[in-house]
Amino acid sequence: MKQPLSLTWELDSIFPGGSSSSELESFLKNLEQNIAALQGLVKNAVAPTDVESTKTLDEAIELLQSCSGRLVEVSSFADCLGAQNQMDKGAVRLAARVTSMRAGFEGISSQFSNVLRQTTDKVWTEWMARPEIAPLTFVLSESRDLAREKMSPELESLALELAVDGYHGWSGHYDTIVSSIKIPFEDEEGTKLLSAGQAFNKLDDPDPKVRQSMFRKWEEAWTEAADNCADTLNHLAGFRLKLYKGRGWEDILKDPLNINRMSQDTLNAMWDVITNSKPALVTYLQRKAKLLGLDALSWVDVEAPVGKSSGKIPYDQAAKDIVTQFRKFSPKMAEFAERAFDNNWIEVEDRPGKRPGGFCTSFPESKESRIFMTYSGTTSNVSTLAHELGHAYHSYLLDDQPVFNQNYAMNVAETASTFAEVIVSDAQVKAASNAEEKLALLETKIQNSVAFFMNIHARFLFETRFYEKRKEGLVNAEELSELMVEAQKEAFCGVLSEYHPHFWASKLHFYITDVPFYNFPYTVGYMFSTGLYRLALQEGASFADKYDSLLQDTGVMTLEDLVLKHLGVDLTKPDFWQGATDLIVADINEFLEMTEQLV
Repeated sequence: MKQPLSLTWELDSIFPGGSSSSELESFLKNLEQNIAALQGLVKNAVAPTDVESTKTLDEAIELLQSCSGRLVEVSSFADCLGAQNQMDKGAVRLAARVTSMRAGFEGISSQFSNVLRQTTDKVWTEWMARPEIAPLTFVLSESRDLAREKMSPELESLALELAVDGYHGWSGHYDTIVSSIKIPFEDEEGTKLLSAGQAFNKLDDPDPKVRQSMFRKWEEAWTEAADNCADTLNHLAGFRLKLYKGRGWEDILKDPLNINRMSQDTLNAMWDVITNSKPALVTYLQRKAKLLGLDALSWVDVEAPVGKSSGKIPYDQAAKDIVTQFRKFSPKMAEFAERAFDNNWIEVEDRPGKRPGGFCTSFPESKESRIFMTYSGTTSNVSTLAHELGHAYHSYLLDDQPVFNQNYAMNVAETASTFAEVIVSDAQVKAASNAEEKLALLETKIQNSVAFFMNIHARFLFETRFYEKRKEGLVNAEELSELMVEAQKEAFCGVLSEYHPHFWASKLHFYITDVPFYNFPYTVGYMFSTGLYRLALQEGASFADKYDSLLQDTGVMTLEDLVLKHLGVDLTKPDFWQGATDLIVADINEFLEMTEQLV
């Protein structure tokens, strides 16, 4: 692996010249022409009456996949441009254009699904048995079944078109709100204005004075933006609720569960196990408060470091350590990570104007990925980097699959990323040079449990209750903050001294339109990956191939069928989830033992 590594990513290999790229324009025009051709094919398509007539739809299926992959390619490019520079107006225009194209494509897809819906069961069985079509059976059957639960193709297409300037438009408006957030911060160099992303990094500063000061300013900034955020959130929810009503869907979780290809029984089984494990986390948080000299932790203290790690970790060292730990589990995963670093697929520079947070996005046409984050040298940053590389590795394993089969759900996406993160964080703890560093690293691992068991649970509770309240009318900013604090108190078992009322405003995840309820899949992924890691520890080196095979099936199975096939486990029962929780409780017990003499 070459060093020193670039702190900025390389996008010209995708489309040279950014949003004004002539190659990009040619790509877009060709895609628009293909979507128009696809529309003509689908408009004239009729349900096949025998297996021979199914062949007349082969061209449409091929073009659907081709357009889908290219839409992801250009959408990912727009996301990268907007993330690296929130002032890039060209990126904003590109994103709007792509959103409009995607809406048209989704309308065509909806019409094609109606053709699938009208096909008789006898013809369908023969159609899916054709060797050319058999690999796509799961995705096509899923589309057919879902079409039977939606509105007419004409109404679905209209809803998708209206979503461009309505639903997705409000999501884009939230990005505009965030880009205007500027928060003052004073250090030895004087007072400077930080973007939301830069200010967020200060919320887990080792210095409690810095944390508390920034938290006050953070809340003030989002209080000022609260009315605009409340309007945005209300309109996003209103659109979803009207759409669901038109489809006859009463349960707000029906759509996110469908998207995540999992059942309510599985979700309930997981939350039940988590709820039963929370007393251990409460004990940990109470011990942490004592270690920090506090009667109780406030919201901003939850992720405060305990103990001292070996200081700031240079980016080059972080990359080297991640590759080393990946190689211990899977040489294939390590080689992929080296490729990502060497080819400058990763943007980590700490500078103004970047979007807050981190993500990984794939380019199916180029068979590459890009990773975005802001790296400041903390162990948490190293974990985030490993996390996003886990996403990229997942996409890499699916590169040779048909485009339809590369579309995996968020919960299994978060499984791959969190598994990679666990590999690195566990190795960090075991390789600690002294007890103090081990304590700091162990505590970082446990913080993940708090995030997924409590913070994410609070988001899930908030969003569930908000949607029920939204059915009755608009919910103002004050009411949203009340719902947020109520959810946080319940999820954290009342153990904190202060909460984050405007979390609903500051968290991008509530405003994402691609995936509703962008919360519980994180916890599913965390629990699933922890359970997988437990099995990996038991089985040893041979588990790496089993892990790859599982990920390669994530686009063609429900979560329950996936785990049953590869692990022989029933996820609607508590056993697997309990095994994952046992590993987490073991970490907490070790932390309590190590700190017993320190309080």
